[in-house]
Amino acid sequence: MIIDILKCHGSGNDFLLIDELTRDYRFTEDDRKRLAQALCKREGLLGADGILFVLKSEKVDARMRVFNADGSEASMCGNGLRCVARFVCETLGKEQLVIETMKADLSVEKTGDLYQGIPTFKVEISPVLFNVESLPLTINKKTLINEPLVQLSNSLKFTALAVPNPHLVTIVEQDELNSDVQEKISLSVNSPNELFPDGVNVSFVKLLESGEIFVRTYERGVGFTNACGTAMSAASLVTCLNGFNETEREISVYNNGGQVKCVVHYYESFEKNWIDLIGNGTYEYKASIALELENCEDFKLLHEVRFDKETALYAAFQSEIQEHLKKFM
Repeated sequence: MIIDILKCHGSGNDFLLIDELTRDYRFTEDDRKRLAQALCKREGLLGADGILFVLKSEKVDARMRVFNADGSEASMCGNGLRCVARFVCETLGKEQLVIETMKADLSVEKTGDLYQGIPTFKVEISPVLFNVESLPLTINKKTLINEPLVQLSNSLKFTALAVPNPHLVTIVEQDELNSDVQEKISLSVNSPNELFPDGVNVSFVKLLESGEIFVRTYERGVGFTNACGTAMSAASLVTCLNGFNETEREISVYNNGGQVKCVVHYYESFEKNWIDLIGNGTYEYKASIALELENCEDFKLLHEVRFDKETALYAAFQSEIQEHLKKFM
């Protein structure tokens, strides 16, 4: 069969988007898993952090499913949602709509450019859950907020939350960021372990200046990634809980893949808390591939059309970001 692919990225977190909104591919669950494992390999012709399947929804504008490079399904992906938001907005001719995800129906909208000429979208990140059962995290407490986990570190303090992907966040100095501590912790909690039976995304956060943070994330099912949208959202919330940033104000979040802005909406007396994640949805190329679903790895690239202007604009944006970060890193 022939499948059309759209290569896209949010903050350098890259994906292959497959349109099931207007196309009728009829993939099985095993097909989706095999496609992710075969097409996302970095040493292959395409390579990506995962596949975004965009489907029809029975209740809102469209539905998103996210499969990581290892074939596992993620409940949400903030960077991927921005790419899906752009695709669905352009397909349906709208600037504001609702996307169904595994755990929630989320509002998305086109917004002012993050950088001149770069398509930018604001997406809702919710629900926000702190109860350890939601991750799950196996400890004798209901929550873990800015507290040690001695099984992982004698010095770091962690916050665990689901947004709705599970995240373990700690605020660090440059020495910890330069060390191998994050890798060791991440490998530990994403292998068979007693704390996180389903694994967890691990983020190290460095405070830059008021309203600015740097986040590096080891993403469950992916490994170290250029950026993770839900991680940047969770990290922004953690810095507000620790008094370093303010709710209802934009926070500039930097990462290896670029920059986003987050606005944390957090109210202790209200059940619904959420984060606005604002950033790019950039197209790199569109292509068609030929394959047999029973043997996805043996696919052929038929043709490719690149979005050179978009990638050049994002490269210029990224260059400015790296210059800015030299003051802190």
